[in-house]
Amino acid sequence: MKVDIDMGAAPAGAKAMLDLEELLATRLLVQGNSGSGKSHLLRRLLEQSAQWVQQCVIDPEGDFVTLADKYGHVVVDGARTENELTRIAARIRQHRVSVVLDLEGLDVEQQMRCAAAFLGGLFDAERDYWYPMLVVVDEAQLFAPAVAGEVSDEARKLSLGAMTNLMCRGRKRGLAGVIATQRLAKLAKNVAAEASNFLMGRTFLDIDMARASDLLGMERRQAEQFRDLARGHFVALGPALSRRPLPVTIGPVETSARSSSPKLTPLPQQADDAHELIFTPAPEERRPVVRRAPTPPPPTPTADILAQLTQAKAMAEAEAPALTLFPEIDEAERSALIDAVMQEMLGDPDAGFRTDAVLYQDFLVRCRIRRVPGDALSLPAFRRKLAVARAGIDGETAQSEPWQQALELSKSLPDDVQGVFFIVAQAAVTGNPCPSDATLARAYGTHSARRARRLLTYFEEQGLVVVRTDFAGNRVVAFPDLGCETMAGDPNGPDDGAQEQHAAE
Repeated sequence: MKVDIDMGAAPAGAKAMLDLEELLATRLLVQGNSGSGKSHLLRRLLEQSAQWVQQCVIDPEGDFVTLADKYGHVVVDGARTENELTRIAARIRQHRVSVVLDLEGLDVEQQMRCAAAFLGGLFDAERDYWYPMLVVVDEAQLFAPAVAGEVSDEARKLSLGAMTNLMCRGRKRGLAGVIATQRLAKLAKNVAAEASNFLMGRTFLDIDMARASDLLGMERRQAEQFRDLARGHFVALGPALSRRPLPVTIGPVETSARSSSPKLTPLPQQADDAHELIFTPAPEERRPVVRRAPTPPPPTPTADILAQLTQAKAMAEAEAPALTLFPEIDEAERSALIDAVMQEMLGDPDAGFRTDAVLYQDFLVRCRIRRVPGDALSLPAFRRKLAVARAGIDGETAQSEPWQQALELSKSLPDDVQGVFFIVAQAAVTGNPCPSDATLARAYGTHSARRARRLLTYFEEQGLVVVRTDFAGNRVVAFPDLGCETMAGDPNGPDDGAQEQHAAE
């Protein structure tokens, strides 16, 4: 269905018609300085299309609430929670009711949050309710600013994201954005660029005229005409308006804003008792003085209280002699007990195929049984100690410089692959053959030899090792940082570690 909206007069006495169906598909941008007639234009558009399409007006100044009296718009007060506004917006799309979101009386940040929540509710409505809706946003530079202002980054991101969704992705959901701004330079470019129809009013700044001429496809010298436009006069361009720049004079409206531009009125005659009128309080002003109790001091933050308690405790401990109920812990004895627990755990043939979390719980239980003194190892420390224990390194090799370098290199690897790295590094440091894929797979906790080979490829990509194969098909792994390499080993050989465990049994 084709519906043409009469926006006013065009040159040569013709009517300026706006294709409503095309507007719903292509969106509209209105620009003009304060007093150029933007609100008048939006009111004309809303009045002419009220009977044809559902409307939603984001009104930061409360100018469009008068539409409710004549056209039945429901006024939604913005002084609500964000969740309430989101649910109200969803019900609006469901029942196809035209509304005016009144944001008057809220500060800028509250307006941005309320508009974001409301537009988000319209945008996230269920697919069954994607009916055509004309969404008019007055003073769009407040909700989609080009640069960060005095508001918080969170509020700006929420509002800008909602406006971007409206202009970029709203068409498929039936939402047709109509945005009006005083300054194109203050409006986010990704929001303004999505409009295909333009109505440019009076503007004076060069930067705004340059952007307007670019949007209209005009030369810069032609942009000077925007300075000479009268109130209510605009230059129209777009598939819904005109294929060429067209001067338009907006027609009259049936409703009016609650606030209008100030008019000059003569001053009243000077009263003889003007001094008395000014300095004598009115009867309603003569109220008894209410003495209020002084405001209590703000509560001390919890962090400050904890800091004071900690400081006092530290001072008391420094003054008092060091007394303890527990005997001092012999670190050498504790380390020996932990190593014994580790060897006991690794003696289980199925230990290599259990997750680290399961092994950690088993480790804690064994430590309590053996009465290991001191605090228990953390999970990351346990994983690293387990990886070193699985490598089966002896005491002399553990103190060597190449092995210490290997420990430093392993810190750049994830915890779950350090065990495989230690086994290969141990073979290189001790000059043993390269472990087979089955041995590496058991260290990684898997039966897949392919995963073991992928781990070697991962170490090589990290620049830690160099893997090569000799003519006999045996594998050699070299460590450039350590200055050593493994002997040639058969990658398809058996699991040496498992064989040793079975032999021991």
